[in-house]
Amino acid sequence: MSLRNFFRFFAHVQMLPILESGEETLVGGQAVMEGVMMRAPHSYCVAVRKPNGEIVQEDMPIARMSEKYPYFKWPVLRGLGVLGQAMSLGMKALTFSANAALDDGSTQEKKEMPKWLMVAQISFSVLFFILLYKLLPLKITEYLSNWEPILKGQILFNLVDGVIRIGLFVGFLLLLCRSKDIRRTFEYHGAEHKVVFNFESGKPVTVDNSQQFTTYHPRCGTSFMFVIMLMSMIFYIVIPVQGFAAKLALRIVMLPVLTGLSYELIRFAAKRRGSFMALLTAPGLWIQRITTQPPSDQQAEVAIQALQGAMALEQRQDGELVIA
Repeated sequence: MSLRNFFRFFAHVQMLPILESGEETLVGGQAVMEGVMMRAPHSYCVAVRKPNGEIVQEDMPIARMSEKYPYFKWPVLRGLGVLGQAMSLGMKALTFSANAALDDGSTQEKKEMPKWLMVAQISFSVLFFILLYKLLPLKITEYLSNWEPILKGQILFNLVDGVIRIGLFVGFLLLLCRSKDIRRTFEYHGAEHKVVFNFESGKPVTVDNSQQFTTYHPRCGTSFMFVIMLMSMIFYIVIPVQGFAAKLALRIVMLPVLTGLSYELIRFAAKRRGSFMALLTAPGLWIQRITTQPPSDQQAEVAIQALQGAMALEQRQDGELVIA
């Protein structure tokens, strides 16, 4: 694998929570390398445009986590189930797209990413996530509090820690956006949103119709990530712990709880769009100005093929695809 493709795969793994739909819905999706993954309630399809222009796809039946394991219907736990399944499907789709990117048609031999390399990428990405969003903000805040003692207070310390975390998050996205390859992924992300909006509108799903819709979708994983960061600021304020190691451990151990609570907040906000809770999710839509870009017609075509593949498999399983 070339250094370019290695970087592309690493960046996509880091962006998995950002690029996927943050809720268990009728239809949702995720951008991948030169393609889009779409899922219906019980099916999944990823469509990718290869370097030679050909569109290839892969589909498979899936079951909702809440149907396989009833306890994932419970508040807080259902958020963990949805995100866990979304990340698993996202990795499958990302691996398929990475393999398609390696197949340039120059040889008859099928090229695939080595499994050990994928495991190494995931392990490194988890470590990078902890370092960037947990350890670094905490270390910077601790340094600032030693320089300015007023920041040692429980409230100010965690507010500054949270602001630094959000700043690093936005800065990382802006840095990634400078890459032509990642910018194309953000365009596919925009295509996925437009096609989902087109489907939800009840209009025929076509390239022309989908291009009429916005790229900013309230159920995007970008909004989900931003809500988690806002929730963490409040959460750490009300749970006092002392010492750098204890604070770092709290931030790692309580991540699943924050994930579940954030999911419930987004569900609440989606049902009450005029409420104060909905205002908390608004910054996630602003951040989508970075993570979604206007797609070309060719990119919208790929997103539509992924949706049609998921819908066709759903119908073969006698699933109902109606606008809820």
